[in-house]
Amino acid sequence: MSVLSANRFSLFMVALLGFVVTMLSAPADAQVTAFRQAVAENAARDEALAEFYRARDFEGIWTGTTSRDRARRNALLGAFADAGDHGLPTADYDPDRIMAQLQAADTPAEKGAMEVYLSQLFLQYARDVQTGILRPGAVVSAIKRDVPYRGRLALITAFERSSPAGFLASLPPSSPEYARLLREKLRLERLLAEGGWGAPVPGGRLETGASGPAVVALRDRLVRMGYMNRSATQVYDAAIQAGVQRFQQAHGLNPDGIVGEGTLRAINVPAQTRLQSVIVAMERERWMNRPRGSRHIWVNLTDFHAIIMDNDNPTFVTRSVIGARDSDRQSPEFSDVMEFMVINPSWYVPRSIITKEYLPMLQRNPNAVSHIEITDSRGRRINRGAVDFSQYNRSNFPYSMRQPPSRGNALGLVKFMFPNQYNIYLHDTPAKNLFSRQTRTFSHGCIRLNDPFEFAYELLSRQTSDPQGFFHSRLDTGRETRVDLEDPVPVHIVYRTAFTHTTGQLNFREDVYGRDARIWRALANEGVAVRAIGG
Repeated sequence: MSVLSANRFSLFMVALLGFVVTMLSAPADAQVTAFRQAVAENAARDEALAEFYRARDFEGIWTGTTSRDRARRNALLGAFADAGDHGLPTADYDPDRIMAQLQAADTPAEKGAMEVYLSQLFLQYARDVQTGILRPGAVVSAIKRDVPYRGRLALITAFERSSPAGFLASLPPSSPEYARLLREKLRLERLLAEGGWGAPVPGGRLETGASGPAVVALRDRLVRMGYMNRSATQVYDAAIQAGVQRFQQAHGLNPDGIVGEGTLRAINVPAQTRLQSVIVAMERERWMNRPRGSRHIWVNLTDFHAIIMDNDNPTFVTRSVIGARDSDRQSPEFSDVMEFMVINPSWYVPRSIITKEYLPMLQRNPNAVSHIEITDSRGRRINRGAVDFSQYNRSNFPYSMRQPPSRGNALGLVKFMFPNQYNIYLHDTPAKNLFSRQTRTFSHGCIRLNDPFEFAYELLSRQTSDPQGFFHSRLDTGRETRVDLEDPVPVHIVYRTAFTHTTGQLNFREDVYGRDARIWRALANEGVAVRAIGG
């Protein structure tokens, strides 16, 4: 519990004492009967709570006078007092309002209604802090995440049998990333109470040797952001250059130490906006509140990298190209398990590409895209000259298309498979020039890797003493070869505009698909707000 919450909590205890005294004032038997009837009536509208209270003969768990009841009330109100720390809608969990309602409950019927209401609040809070406020696919259809929702009856039953404070403390994600994001959120909130990052930096290119008011504003802002130590310099010196480079690295920018248009735009993003990104990242982390796998592959779309993680530490990192910004080409977000790789793969062209891109080309010229085979339903190659492509459209085109293994294959020389309904995988590419771009949104949705061979070596290192030799022995045959992973690896394709390095360094990236902006708007509609906290 935060220091702020502790002061308020003492007031809760005084008010609770009055509530308990009121409960004891009525004749015991009549009160118990009327109370249980009220619990039954109020719980009847909620299937999980109706079953829960029926199993305990409609006895309460919150509003009684036992030490267990008091412990549950205290733990719940304490958790509610800290709901804002987790970026939850504080109005839903206002302890002062809830205490006023408790005090106003005079009759057994009102106390029974309050009993059920507290259980409903507990279940809502548990879901919000454990698995998120929003249903992700309802906000952004490209988020295909399987959120690990807990059963409501099992949740309250487990709570009733557990240590209340310990149970509530266990609900938020236990991942190191969530802990680091929470710490950074509280830091930014304290910074906002002190005025944020100060005045924005005036426009214009800034580099070593520059001087004037813009350099002073840049210096002060970098100091407030934590990218350089305090300094009295009014000249763009080595300390400012180093601070700019640290800022650029933390924001996925070219670390050239020069404040150009892109760097200036990122520097002038307000602290409040960055805090919104952190809150969104925490909500996203709650959607993934389950073990990631001691070894897993982490693909943050906004960061344009694919990472092999071992026990929360990156052991291999490579640049990636992701889906283009067009709505039908954006890479989806989901988790699955990588089971095998294919060396010298064929490319079986997705039907969406066939009908949207290749069919119009074939209608103009039957010999277009000649490097790709056209096959019938039995896999037999057809004679292009014998087909009138003009008679077909997107709905009735009867053929498939396949590009055989080659160095020019659209998938390159290796692809990494985690079979999924979205037909998304990681793969090599002959278009190596795209990896030098800062923003790499060019694919049809799959994830292209800059270092696919090295990625394969790292994956194979767990099952062969010579992963490089093994890989090339299959590659050199030129034949399509499937290689199973003896230990399949979880793959998480995520989208984080705010994330931390394992060292704790907070990073930000561009919202390339605009998804986090939509999530923030949805959170705000649920009552989530940016706050500034002192002390």
